[in-house]
Amino acid sequence: MKYPVAIHHEDGSAYGVTVPDIPGCFSAGDTFDEALLNTEEAILGHIEILAEDENTAPLATSIEAHRRNPDFEDAVWGFIDVDVTPFLGKGEKINVTLPSFIIRKIEKAGVKNRSKFLAEAALKALG
Repeated sequence: MKYPVAIHHEDGSAYGVTVPDIPGCFSAGDTFDEALLNTEEAILGHIEILAEDENTAPLATSIEAHRRNPDFEDAVWGFIDVDVTPFLGKGEKINVTLPSFIIRKIEKAGVKNRSKFLAEAALKALG
C-alpha cells in the first residue's frame, strides 16, 4: 500500500516525516533518504501493533486529501510503499475467474504479483 508522507525540513534540523493516514506515525532522519527509510520502519511497526490487536492497517488516501491540512503547510509530499499482506493473516488459496480483458489490463500495468494486487484492490473497495 502506498502511504502518502509529509516531509518537513528546516535548516539546521533533521528531516521530519508524518504519515497522515496512520495516527501517531511519524519519523525523522538526518538526511532525506534516512528519513524515508526510518518512516518505512515506523509504518511497519504501527501496522504490526495494529495486527497484534486484531485491527487492520488503515487505508491510504490521496495526497490531495491532506494538502489542505494546516499541519502540513510547506510540506514536501512523497509516498512510502509497504506490503501490508503479511499482517492480514495466513494466506488462503482460492480459484478466481476473471475476464481475459481484465487480466490483460493487469499485465499491461506491469503488475508482478496478481494476488497482492487483488488483495489491495479488495481492501480499497471494502474500505
